[in-house]
Amino acid sequence: MKPPVVIIGMGELGGEFARGFLRCGYPVIPVLRHTDLASVAAETPSPETVLVTVPEADLHQVLGQLPKQWSDRVTLVQNELTPSHWQRHGLKQVTVAVVWFEKKPGKPLTDILFTPVYGPGDLLVIQALEKLGVETRRLNSEDELIFELARKSLYILTLNITALEVEASAGEIWYRHQQLARAVAVEVMMVLELRFGRTLPGEKLIGAMVEGIDDCPDRPARGRRACQRLQGVIKEAGRKGLKVPTLERLAHHMLVKQP
Repeated sequence: MKPPVVIIGMGELGGEFARGFLRCGYPVIPVLRHTDLASVAAETPSPETVLVTVPEADLHQVLGQLPKQWSDRVTLVQNELTPSHWQRHGLKQVTVAVVWFEKKPGKPLTDILFTPVYGPGDLLVIQALEKLGVETRRLNSEDELIFELARKSLYILTLNITALEVEASAGEIWYRHQQLARAVAVEVMMVLELRFGRTLPGEKLIGAMVEGIDDCPDRPARGRRACQRLQGVIKEAGRKGLKVPTLERLAHHMLVKQP
């Protein structure tokens, strides 16, 4: 029998990955919110991979509690992910899947663009996703990974934040309100450069973001964490003295709209 795959976080995304791994012949060990990680690690010290699918807000807590024997076999799939998220916990080599597909409760999986994968466990993750019918792409370098992580973050933040003022689909946001969306994207890019600690190829990244928009133009643009994301980006910019007038205007507009 193949070694098991441990999945920390069994929401919609974790459930889809579990199906993929099972179809590849790997037993799956689910780790739920109150499961003791140390006990699971004692019984399963050498899993094939440890997939962490918890929400972004819970990631640092989970990685901080991760048993040391698992530290070289971690796979991450969170949105707004940067290398600092795993490096601050002493993780040097992780596998990352920049997930673009969506799975909402009671609805079939929606595959958007493709899911780039990079790291020591990339072939396993790609194999599992292909069993689900998800298009993938194997990346060849950390620079390629940074670009794909930045592309996904720019896509999420630009659409979510712009949709706070213009409630529309992703395609409508870009093609009917492009002046506003581009202004948001440019200011978001400034903050992403802080997050990644490097200069990003602005126009190339915006063009890559638009590829994601064009692949699923009818997708709703506003996410449930849109307000939190806007506030977070503004705070990050403020700590470094960056001027983000478009984002600040949108935040002020949101305050005025609240009853």
